[in-house]
Amino acid sequence: MDLRDSWTVFFLFSSFLLVAFCGQEHSFLSLSCGGTTSFNDSSNISWFPDTPYITSGKTTTINYSDGSSSTNVSARFFPRSRGRACYWIPVNNATSLILVRATFVYKNYDGLGKPPIFYVSLGTATAAKINLAKNDPWTEEFLWKINKDTLTFCLNSIPSGGSPIISLLEIRPLPKGSYTKGREHFPNKLLRMSYRIDCGHINESIRYPMDPYDRIWNGDRRFIPSHATTEFKIQNNINQSNIVEEPPASVLQNGRVLPRRKMLAYNLPLEGLGDYYIILYFAGILHVFPSFDVFINGDLVKSNYTIKKISALYVTRKEISSLNITLRSISFYPQINAFEVYSMVDIPHEASSTTVSAMQVIQQSTGLDLGWQDDPCSPFPWNHIDCEGNLVTSLDLSDINLRSISPTFGDLMDLKTLDLHNTSLAGEIQNLASLQSLQKLNLSFNQLTSFGVELENLISLQILDLQNNSLGGVVPDSLGEIEELHLLNLENNKLQGPLPQSLNKDNIDIRISGNSCLTFSATSCDDVPSNPTIEAPQLIMIPKRKHHGKNHLAIILGTVGGATLTIFLICLSAFVYNAKIRYETLHKTREETNMRNWGAEKVFTYKEIKVATSNFKEIIGRGSFGSVYLGRLPNRKAVAVKVRFDKSQLGVDSFINEIHLLSKIRHQNLVSLEGFCHESKHQILVYEYLAGGSLADHLYGANSHKTPLRWIRRLKIAIDAAKGLDYLHNGSEPRIIHRDIKCSNILLDMDLNAKVCDFGLSKQVTQTDATHVTTVVKGTAGYLDPEYYSTQQLTEKSDVYSFGVVLLELICGREPLIHSGTPDSFNLVLWAKPYLQAGAFEIVDESIQGNFDLESMKKAAFIAMKSVERDVSQRPPIAEVLAELKEAYGIQLRFLESYQNES
Repeated sequence: MDLRDSWTVFFLFSSFLLVAFCGQEHSFLSLSCGGTTSFNDSSNISWFPDTPYITSGKTTTINYSDGSSSTNVSARFFPRSRGRACYWIPVNNATSLILVRATFVYKNYDGLGKPPIFYVSLGTATAAKINLAKNDPWTEEFLWKINKDTLTFCLNSIPSGGSPIISLLEIRPLPKGSYTKGREHFPNKLLRMSYRIDCGHINESIRYPMDPYDRIWNGDRRFIPSHATTEFKIQNNINQSNIVEEPPASVLQNGRVLPRRKMLAYNLPLEGLGDYYIILYFAGILHVFPSFDVFINGDLVKSNYTIKKISALYVTRKEISSLNITLRSISFYPQINAFEVYSMVDIPHEASSTTVSAMQVIQQSTGLDLGWQDDPCSPFPWNHIDCEGNLVTSLDLSDINLRSISPTFGDLMDLKTLDLHNTSLAGEIQNLASLQSLQKLNLSFNQLTSFGVELENLISLQILDLQNNSLGGVVPDSLGEIEELHLLNLENNKLQGPLPQSLNKDNIDIRISGNSCLTFSATSCDDVPSNPTIEAPQLIMIPKRKHHGKNHLAIILGTVGGATLTIFLICLSAFVYNAKIRYETLHKTREETNMRNWGAEKVFTYKEIKVATSNFKEIIGRGSFGSVYLGRLPNRKAVAVKVRFDKSQLGVDSFINEIHLLSKIRHQNLVSLEGFCHESKHQILVYEYLAGGSLADHLYGANSHKTPLRWIRRLKIAIDAAKGLDYLHNGSEPRIIHRDIKCSNILLDMDLNAKVCDFGLSKQVTQTDATHVTTVVKGTAGYLDPEYYSTQQLTEKSDVYSFGVVLLELICGREPLIHSGTPDSFNLVLWAKPYLQAGAFEIVDESIQGNFDLESMKKAAFIAMKSVERDVSQRPPIAEVLAELKEAYGIQLRFLESYQNES
């Protein structure tokens, strides 16, 4: 169902939804997810099926025992491959705040014994991570400030997390203006309930109808000595409380007092480091006005607090991982009636309406359902998209049949990367002039015929890939005027003539092979034969003479001779071609037989690959070679399936050599090859799958905003990657130079152990005494060894340079090349070295500031700077880099242990 159909269904049911929503006491909305009938529960709350609010998912009934009785609940689950599944729920703007409560039940309903893990989101906020292996059932409560007439509640699947599932979804309006006092400095936050405690309560939880807003209040026996006094008499009329949150009378009638003691304390574990909002409720005892100091995590937040009436105290705390609430008596004994604790979750800003509209138009033009709905960047980026904050900065539509670049692309003015390779584009390059932030443009493997006139407007462009098109004529001078351009790929086009001298710069890598005549030389292309192969025989016309009979004879003989020669050449060509085919077939068969005999890898058929990937259903990565799909082998092992698209197919020998290289690599810190497929027009590599994503994701990608990597973890990842690289350089025979070390080629498992991947550009050093390999420069901008770039001499030290850049990324938390700030900050190496050499560690990633030992950081920074020395001879070998990193890791480990002992 496409987006228009979804909204049609939504509006068709809207009248029913409003009746269901508004007809409840206090405008409750209670959904039985996966249910088929309406019913009233024991509290006389009406429940309805969820079908009007969602258009996807499958339903089931779950039977489980809660210890005293057996219970049946309905549930709706969503296959992992669907990505994001959302409920659209109409809400009343007159109600400023609502409580959203969701209950998730698994109880092994599918018989697989694998409880799912997934995220839930409200609007653009990633609200919580649900792990039903820890708790089953699992309930979450959120307080959501209404800012539009529809609430979007989504379940977001994660790789290898199983199918998200939900049983109950409840919406409850809260008193207007509640839960805002005291958090004025945290305006754009979602509140996620951690605790709602009725102090002194000893029975079951209190909720509706005792709480008219159906909040659930739990007793405090888990956190406080059980012999304390409870159920004391309230001085004031509890129904006249002026607390805007309106805690129920039954909650205020209970309290916790510790007689004969001067201090009352609650110690509450929290789920993780974050910002928290705390409300303490007090109701006085008749004729007694206790006074006490209030401490939160040892900080005095209220001195000599005296209870003379029903009152509340509002407190916020930043970046805490546990909570201690202490009341220290001044007069009488400390007391408390209730408290609530909420974590404050960021609500990202929405993407601009212009961007969203443009993306929807582009989706419609593809004729495909790309899963683009709601906000493109939050809570998680759409497929094919990367974001920075609420800005869409990367769009990858490669391998999709676009046919043309529509004017709508010009509205995506925040794009830094645009990949439209292999999208059937034709004609001239157009409709990109407004993309002045664009840094990387890939239009390769299309049928483009003309440069157009707009490329000169792309003033930030650094990489332009136009290889394998049909571009003709001359290269325009305007390309040389793009100051940031450092890679221009024009390979395999129909270009002629001298290259513009404006492109003849040391800092531009220009790739021109596969064109008939393209050079900086002034030599005219007219002097170069356009077809140097053997010319076909031609009929020679002899001028007429007086002896006509002889002339006719000469013509006839010439004609017969030419025809005979033509037939001979055709026969010869056919013989050579057939011989070549027979040789390649025999050669291929022999090589594939040899591959099977290696025994280390499995040879898959294309049919087996289709089954393993569910017909190439879930894409987990893309590159110039094609796409990477998530697959699962018959033994249920997850794999990453790398499929080359037709135009990147290697020759038989090249592909076999690549497999042969990969088959020999066996190390715990290198991604291993599980197998391959080599059939007609199908070249497929099957790797082990690492569910933790890439290091780039965790440093500045989709995972960076969740739990930033600590310094100790960054060092461990660097050590893992260095071990893998050390094996390639020193442990394998022949030695292997990776040639493309970068953060995105360092993958992590679920425990954040690292492995180096992608050996597609690797070079073998077959001679044991060889110091270098001379080869065409390949690699990734920002990581390229400048010495290798200028001399084309590749050594292991080229990998060391690239790894040094990775170390700087781990230290500074930024990418190698950016286009913001001042020009001297664009390049990470040039920017960071002066600071680190001067011991100025203010450039260290702010997410680890204050959490590292200075000596550990100095040692890591020193080896990083040595690794990126321009002079190859000054760089250490990878074994030395590894040893230094291990020392830095040991220093940091001892620092953390001493810190824990002190605290």
